[in-house]
Amino acid sequence: MTARPANAHQARLLRLLRDSGPNSRAQLGDEVELSRSKLAVEVDRLLETGLVVADGLAASRGGRRSHNIRLSPGLRFLGIDIGATSVDVAVTNPELEILGHLTQPMDVREGPVAVFEQVLTMVGKLRDSGVAEGFDGAGIGVPGPVRYPEGVPVAPPIMPGWDGFPVREALSQELGCPVMVDNDVNLMALGEQQAGVARTTQDFFCVKIGTGIGCGVVVGGEVHRGTTGSAGDVGHIQVEPEGRQCACGNRGCLEAYFGGAALARDAEEAAREGRSPELASRLETAGRLTAADVAAAGAAGDGTALELIRVGGARTGQVIAGLVSFFNPGLVVIGGGVTGLGHTLLASIRTQVYRQSLPLATGNLPIVLGELGQAAGVTGAARLISDHLFSPA
Repeated sequence: MTARPANAHQARLLRLLRDSGPNSRAQLGDEVELSRSKLAVEVDRLLETGLVVADGLAASRGGRRSHNIRLSPGLRFLGIDIGATSVDVAVTNPELEILGHLTQPMDVREGPVAVFEQVLTMVGKLRDSGVAEGFDGAGIGVPGPVRYPEGVPVAPPIMPGWDGFPVREALSQELGCPVMVDNDVNLMALGEQQAGVARTTQDFFCVKIGTGIGCGVVVGGEVHRGTTGSAGDVGHIQVEPEGRQCACGNRGCLEAYFGGAALARDAEEAAREGRSPELASRLETAGRLTAADVAAAGAAGDGTALELIRVGGARTGQVIAGLVSFFNPGLVVIGGGVTGLGHTLLASIRTQVYRQSLPLATGNLPIVLGELGQAAGVTGAARLISDHLFSPA
């Protein structure tokens, strides 16, 4: 895609067509509040660029029938969600519906060269499947702080070898299209806003509990990244003064006590100390434990596993309660790999937030699990690049 909208009116029209699908000129005019003559000029210019196409006649509203307009159906966006232990790659159409999606295990600590080799292999498989010949743009999420919009990770605690790596530039050269890069939890928030549980909410938090913990902050429908791109790094808020050593170098951070890595460590300790026959059996069989093992043990009624989930949820709820009191969101979404812990985790987080935050902030505050699962990150990545391309050049 070489064309870009020439002004804010065209950008808004493109985003409306992306989010609502094909629409008549008359309906578009109602949405953007442009005069008929001005709307006709902007739509005709977009038709000339090839970004939109005519799509038949609209239903009659009385008088002459209007023509439907839609985004060019050949547009393709690539969404890449790099996690600590896996990578997801998906292709979407212009309305951000997923046409093809692959996921594979991967260790982000192998470094950017090895990770991107795997990503490009997955991209090649999607191309070969016929869902896309090429891409008009790509969005990429990584599990660490990103200097936005340069697309460069900055001192990411769980990503050795990635500090300062030019992700945006390197992938743009390999893929031959524009690329935007962001923190993975911001993309999860965008995904849930685009097609998930946050579709109708303008101000919300999206807390991702995976190997680590992060928070996407959406204000007035837009992701708030802060001055340098590090907003929402809640995993490194202190919950225990002089507590456990954290990967970031500080002590007592939430991430040192909860998240996939901390939960697996505590579960293995409980197994070795004989506090959980269920976890001990799983450890003996597999040689190591994961958050999924804790979830399975909890589902089987193991008291130690359930207590690990409850305590972790309470610590997470403690941090979220502070955020709720400060920001007063309309919704809190909990996502990420550790949400396999399910309603035991959610109940613990809710209890802590509703107990600590003021009634005015929590009286009508839903705290819910995300709807999209692994699709949230890749959907958000496609939304990220489409937001960029559907903005005036």
